[in-house]
Parts: sequence; structure tokens; C-alpha cells
Amino acid sequence: MNQRLKQLMKELGEAINESLSEAEPIAEVIGRIKGEGYDVFLVLEATVGFNRHEGESTKPEIVRSTGKAAGPSPEFKVNAQDMRFLKSLRISVDPAKDVSDRAA
Repeated sequence: MNQRLKQLMKELGEAINESLSEAEPIAEVIGRIKGEGYDVFLVLEATVGFNRHEGESTKPEIVRSTGKAAGPSPEFKVNAQDMRFLKSLRISVDPAKDVSDRAA
């Protein structure tokens, strides 16, 4: 993918994030959830397909983005409540093990 297209895709991700963060209905519902004593984590994934009009390629390229800029991996913390939830789903987690080891 060329640099210009990468830049445009980054701008699209930022525009989507900005639109969602400024959307009053979303902010209102998140506020109500927080008012009930919960933390809210919202992660959205977008799939964008595109074709060059000039007929160079008939197969679309697919780009998956979470809208986040590339950078260092976020810190991953699991508390007792998280462990109980994961256990209820029959997912075992070794909290002493580095999460980055699992992605490899």
C-alpha cells in the first residue's frame, strides 16, 4: 500500500474516532453506565475495502483497523473481577505470564 493511501486510511480512522467521541447519544449512554458504577471500554473494528478505478487491480484490498495509531503495546492489567469473569467463560489466564508472549 502506498504512503498516500496509508495516510488517507489513518485520517479515516481518526475521523471515525472523532465522530464517535463527539456523538451525544453515545456519550449519554456511556455516562449512564458510568453512573451505575461501571467502567466502560469501547473497542470498535472497521473493515475498509478499496479498488483502484484505473483497472490496475480487480481484487479489492482489505484493511482492518481499530482506529488506533501504531505504537507501543498497551499495558494489560487483570484484576480479581476480571479473573472471575474469565473463569466463568472457562478461560484460564496465568497473571504472572507476559501477555505479549501469547501473541507470538
